[in-house]
Amino acid sequence: MSTAEGAAARRLGASPRPEGLPRQDRCLVMGILNVTPDSFSDGGLYAQAQQAIDRGLDLAAQGADIVDVGGESTRPGARPVALAEELARTVPVVRELARAGVCVSIDTMRAAVARAAVEAGACLVNDVSGGLADPDMAPVVAASGIPYVATHWRAPSREMDRHADYRDVVVEVMAELDLRVRRLKDQGVDPARIVLDPGLGFSKRTEHDWTLLAGLGTLRRLGFPLLVGASRKRFIGAALASGGAGDVPPGERDSATAAVSALAAAAGAFCVRVHDVRASLDAVRMAAAYAAPGL
Repeated sequence: MSTAEGAAARRLGASPRPEGLPRQDRCLVMGILNVTPDSFSDGGLYAQAQQAIDRGLDLAAQGADIVDVGGESTRPGARPVALAEELARTVPVVRELARAGVCVSIDTMRAAVARAAVEAGACLVNDVSGGLADPDMAPVVAASGIPYVATHWRAPSREMDRHADYRDVVVEVMAELDLRVRRLKDQGVDPARIVLDPGLGFSKRTEHDWTLLAGLGTLRRLGFPLLVGASRKRFIGAALASGGAGDVPPGERDSATAAVSALAAAAGAFCVRVHDVRASLDAVRMAAAYAAPGL
């Protein structure tokens, strides 16, 4: 750990970083690569393998520490795709990016896709269901020995908005994530390789997302690194609209996303997951400078 990283960690009380992932003196930046026709902001732009590979290399060139490849949309109301289709969309892209030296994450809820992606060179499994969608996921992750992101999740995309009911969203998300961690450990997943994601937008209303962001310090008491996936989401658009910006479409929310990335990094987030890598990379660098002034 560098002097700056150590000082920032002491200032923020940062959790230990999982082995097998890049180490930086700042919050990591994960670049989003949706190999889908129907993702909420960039669906169809990288649906062909070569388009996706080129985009992944571009994200890495922009400074992405990890490139997150996903072949199934998880936007509200999205329908699942066939296993064979998800495999065909993602595995060739993962393989080529890994061959090029990119640290690649596979964004999937299916154990079979996770296994194939790991075999193709993925360095991380990012499961928005936290292992709830596929009972075989935990054994696959345990056997692979690579880091695993477990997201707070209550229901599939097509019905998740019906489950956005909380009395205290921070307390309940903490409790549900703690339960997930205990069950993952019981299934052999190494706790030193677990990253938690509070699941912004997943069974959450706008006010829940902001409350969770404000409560990152409390969520970090679980003792695990936190990944924050806020990029271009509804709560950002709603805040811009309420601030007088009007209806801002997802593709025009990157500056606001970078502001949220800075807030998350300053609160001790381990990683932010974003569409626009350059803006959020600058943002997390500013948060690191703020945490360790003069170094």
